[in-house]
Amino acid sequence: MEKINNLKKNFKTEGIDGYIVSKNDEFFGEYIPDYKDRLKYISNFSGSYGFAIILKEKNFLFVDGRYTLQATKESGRYFKVKTFPNELPKDIFNNKILKIGFDPKLCTKKFLYFFFKKTNCKFISLNNNLIDSIWKRKKRETKKKFYVLPEESVGRNYKFKIKKIVSNLKKKQADFQLITASENNAWLLNIRGGDTKYTPIPYSYILIDKNKNINFFSDSSKITNSLKKKFSKVKFFNINFISDILLKIKKKRFIIDKNTCSIYLENIIEKNNVILDQKDPIYMLKAIKETKEIENIKQAHIYDGAALTKYIIWIKKNFIKKNITEISGEQKLLSFRKKNKNFKFLSFPTISGTGPNGAIIHYKASKKTNRKLKKGDIYLVDSGGQYNYGTTDVTRTISLLNSNQKIKKIFTRVLKGHIAVANFNLKKNTSGSMIDRKARKYLRQINLDYAHGTGHGVGYYLNVHEGPHAISKGNIVKFQKGMIVSNEPGYYEKNKFGIRIENLIYVRKNKKIIYFDNLTMAPIDKNLIDETLLNKKELNWINNYHKIVFFKLKKFMNKTEILELKKACSSI
Repeated sequence: MEKINNLKKNFKTEGIDGYIVSKNDEFFGEYIPDYKDRLKYISNFSGSYGFAIILKEKNFLFVDGRYTLQATKESGRYFKVKTFPNELPKDIFNNKILKIGFDPKLCTKKFLYFFFKKTNCKFISLNNNLIDSIWKRKKRETKKKFYVLPEESVGRNYKFKIKKIVSNLKKKQADFQLITASENNAWLLNIRGGDTKYTPIPYSYILIDKNKNINFFSDSSKITNSLKKKFSKVKFFNINFISDILLKIKKKRFIIDKNTCSIYLENIIEKNNVILDQKDPIYMLKAIKETKEIENIKQAHIYDGAALTKYIIWIKKNFIKKNITEISGEQKLLSFRKKNKNFKFLSFPTISGTGPNGAIIHYKASKKTNRKLKKGDIYLVDSGGQYNYGTTDVTRTISLLNSNQKIKKIFTRVLKGHIAVANFNLKKNTSGSMIDRKARKYLRQINLDYAHGTGHGVGYYLNVHEGPHAISKGNIVKFQKGMIVSNEPGYYEKNKFGIRIENLIYVRKNKKIIYFDNLTMAPIDKNLIDETLLNKKELNWINNYHKIVFFKLKKFMNKTEILELKKACSSI
């Protein structure tokens, strides 16, 4: 509470009634270094998305449905937790006219409009971040150099991609595009970096004009001379020069990324130029993977599936006789992944939750919450890796000799939804919202549901969550050949258990037909399946899937493991 009170002491000096604390840093990526996690510092909330509004008398934390339980546990003592989009800031302001301060480098106009459009508040842009004024810490910045991906690992070279962006600029009658999403810069130049823990992101901005001239802004110490030599028409600048260079441009037409361009940068551009109402085309271009990328991703999933399968076999064999906890289990799974020389690091923090902890959708085990894996429970593990070259994300729910018939029936309905997504009859105009309804159908038949989307896009050795496509209620982006998406229906019963089955799938084309094909290779626990609830088509799907899993993974198993894999993949 002392931290919050110290923050509020600044309100009078700044002439404000409240302050917005963002989760993101100035690059608006999903994962941020610990020293930039201002939301966690002030609220104790450790999830990947959310924001706080701190008023003179009350404190509010806004999160989406994935994080409601987690936020309540972590921050409920000093913050009222609100779940958007059901609850929005207008509900807490009640038409009051308040002056709300914010950091213009950490907010976009899109964010302010979406969350605050129906309020009467006046928003005050503050030059100094109020959290930074009270949070004294060491800024442990990584000095890992940026690097170029090898030619054999990329689908298209950077010159081809630049032509695409320049062609779009000309088509939209624009002079410049400012690319502020680091992952989009990574895609454009086929470069990667080490600026976040779970994604090979090179923190950067790119300014590109219609004549193919590129200004690249980043921490100069991360740019080697050998990297510079690989790019023609690219000038490299320290990131501090971006405002000076933007201020020199006048009477031009700009495309910006409204998801990641801060109010600070947008205001500089708008001072002397026109911003067009256009989207950054890179999101869609990046979402459609090239054939070579898909082949590399498939290989990464075989490596990853082998590690996860070895872990599942180890868990089943040892959870009764050894003291295995959520944390020690998570560490063991990481050790299996590390045995593969192509594994780089995790693609997100592993979710390792047993019993009631499995019901917290984005649970992260801590010393305080760590539970032992016990007979009779079910255990949910959601994890993934970054490999040379590919990004994985997989969830398995594992029976620890569970015999609860209710759990089996729910698990089987989740599986039916999973199979319905995998078998969905894709057409030219199929969007994620259509598929999402099918995924929930079998749970809704017994009045159950889950508070997250059914699937998200996944990057190529990049972000584990990327758009613009997704399998969710409101997503209208059409699926196209080469898109990757997760297939992860689930069910969570508060304080009791959690179930999720997640594979990554991609859109494949054969002649004129497009369809989903699986990337993830790991057995689905047959001990949790109630066969009587599956029809013939669904039984065929699970049996065929397990045949492929066995065929792909058998060479990675030792003698004991291959017998267990055979059992896990046998027909039902």
